[in-house]
Amino acid sequence: MSAAASSARLILTRLHEVMAARTHAQGKLNRVVELIGESLDSEVCSIYLLRDGMLELFATRGLNQAAVHVTRLGVGEGLTGTIAQNIETLNLDEAATHPEFQYRPETGEEKFHSFAGVPIVRRERAIGVVCVQHIDPRRYEDVEIEALQTVAMVLAELITNAGLVDEEEIAGASAEAQTGQVTIEGLKLVKGLAIGQAVFHQPRVTIEQVVAEDVEAERQRVYLAFDRMREQIDNMASQAEFGVGEEHEQVLQTYKMFAYDEGWSRRINEAIDSGLTAEAAIERVQQRTRMRMREISDPLLQDRMHDLEDLANRLIRIVSGQLGTAAQKGLTKDSILVAKNLGPAELLEYDKRRLKGVVLEEGSLTAHVVIVARAMGVPVIGRAKNVRGLVRDGDEMLVDGDAGTVTLRPSGGVLTAFEARFAQSRAKRAAYAELRDVEPFTRDGERIEVMMNAGLRDDVGMLAMTGADGIGLYRTEFQFLVSAALPQRERQARLYRDVLDAAKGKKVIFRTVDIGGDKSLPYISSENAKEDENPAMGWRALRLALERKGLMKAQARALLEGCAGRELNVMFPMVSEPWEFDAAKEVFDQQLDYLKKRKHQLPSAINFGVMLEVPSLAETLDLLIPRLKFISIGTNDLTQFLFAADRANPMLAERYDWVSPSILRFLKRVVQSCVGHPVNLGVCGEMGGRRLEALALLGLGIRRLSITPAAVGPIKELVRKIDTREIADAMNGWLASPPPDMRVALQEWADAREIDVE
Repeated sequence: MSAAASSARLILTRLHEVMAARTHAQGKLNRVVELIGESLDSEVCSIYLLRDGMLELFATRGLNQAAVHVTRLGVGEGLTGTIAQNIETLNLDEAATHPEFQYRPETGEEKFHSFAGVPIVRRERAIGVVCVQHIDPRRYEDVEIEALQTVAMVLAELITNAGLVDEEEIAGASAEAQTGQVTIEGLKLVKGLAIGQAVFHQPRVTIEQVVAEDVEAERQRVYLAFDRMREQIDNMASQAEFGVGEEHEQVLQTYKMFAYDEGWSRRINEAIDSGLTAEAAIERVQQRTRMRMREISDPLLQDRMHDLEDLANRLIRIVSGQLGTAAQKGLTKDSILVAKNLGPAELLEYDKRRLKGVVLEEGSLTAHVVIVARAMGVPVIGRAKNVRGLVRDGDEMLVDGDAGTVTLRPSGGVLTAFEARFAQSRAKRAAYAELRDVEPFTRDGERIEVMMNAGLRDDVGMLAMTGADGIGLYRTEFQFLVSAALPQRERQARLYRDVLDAAKGKKVIFRTVDIGGDKSLPYISSENAKEDENPAMGWRALRLALERKGLMKAQARALLEGCAGRELNVMFPMVSEPWEFDAAKEVFDQQLDYLKKRKHQLPSAINFGVMLEVPSLAETLDLLIPRLKFISIGTNDLTQFLFAADRANPMLAERYDWVSPSILRFLKRVVQSCVGHPVNLGVCGEMGGRRLEALALLGLGIRRLSITPAAVGPIKELVRKIDTREIADAMNGWLASPPPDMRVALQEWADAREIDVE
């Protein structure tokens, strides 16, 4: 038995004796704080409980006894309130340095420096806090924090059984009947509109018994649960609809890796050794995992920890016998799934015919579940704060994935307007679908290339559905993001070959990996990236790839082998100076020589291009153009670099305007730099997929747009209404003497010609 398990078991045994004693609840709490203080050699131990919406000091060892039932803190107030609000653990060697620290003079705590506290949780809501303090500044050891977490679990049972916290306090917001319309703003994860009835994925299992009566029996329950869970995961991996070798299978393989992780099962066993039941042991290990998640700044690692949370919930349901999820019970109506977070495997269990949308209290753009949902065509809203407390099972919900909003229990007027918009959206999609086989010529006979962006193998199927001219940006990093380890060269080559097969002869431009920044990988680290304060402008994309020569060599060979016998178009991201392009191309040239010497089949043609995202490249474009076949302007990054405005910062949204004269003048200079050279210039990014912005780009002389598949139809329809000579004349005039509002000027120009640019 480990030292942590032995220490926790000693505390748990003594707690069990306290709970079994014939004394009133207050007396038990008084004994508990003495016991914890002695066990952890801590001068102070205090228990705060939720009463009438406030955290009240119920028992203490070390603070002034006169403060008991007098000191009260709001949820979110002070260190104790922060722990309750965030349901998180704090461990501080100097409490006063924390931004939420508050001093309460009646407690006499001014001489204590160190502080650690854990929430007492019941039904996913903090009903109290247990904390310890010490005179000397020190961080508490992991074994001490785990002991506190164990105590908190036992206290939750004691507090509930003793009726110290009202059931309405535990239920929180859900105790107040929610009847009116509520709109919640969230994060746009997967675009689209959806209407359906609220269905909870599954409420967490409430642990009724914490202390084990028979440790070996609990261990056997966990062993059997692990076997059953792994069998479920194996079955899902083999039965997934997306086919062998797809990226979705790679997501499930990562999920499977966690299910078979020996370290995870060992930690649960150690928690059982301490005297916890199987359910309590799983929950305690997860509490520790959640605490560590809050210390991780890497968004990808956070998402993978959410996969582990998903598995822990699955395991605890199996071991408790509470197996029914909404997926297993079956959806009977058009449904909107509501959850705190969701693992990719759990989403795959749902009937796609009935699942219309997903709303998460957490979630991020890099989460595995988002990749799967996008492939399923299901709109997803994340970061919908307290949605589970505001919605009831069966409530009608409107999901607007385009605006990032969720409307609960919509009024008749709001529902009618949303349904009309939904119907209009379907009608427009049908009209755009009719343009699938129509070539996008302007009124004056200019042929505009309308291409699409892709990143998953399934995305390529949209080529035929939209009638796009090809894939102007294939994001090769997606394969890396959904893999548990660096994808082998053979697997990379197979993906590139499959993409070209699916494209059926249409052009595909492969962008080399753009990782780093907000797309970091746990299996690829860089010393240069560790202290990156501004990841978007840091050690990422080509900069990182040139540092990790093995990574770039493997991808270069994979692209050359995967595109054997066919045209290969390679684009390097984040090029800021010509020498970076030369260094990247040299890697490809070396691999090409290697394959030639071994008489491998080679691509029929190789075309190299760059993403123009870094403004400095525009100043040396004349030096680089003779070595390029194409240039793609990456408007997303380029604009934020020009404005020094982080596009993810809502406070800077007004400064992130694609039709600002400064942006348009910059783009016009790039267009003019390419005149007279046999280089294909285009735009990749969201700017080209918006009709008003696309109108401006055509006026600047851009003749290739690579956009999201959903935007292909609307842009093809727009192209056919425009005379490029007219818009070019207007644009030249506006750039020479900018109007007060360029957006208004473009709108008025379009309105005068009955061109819809919304």
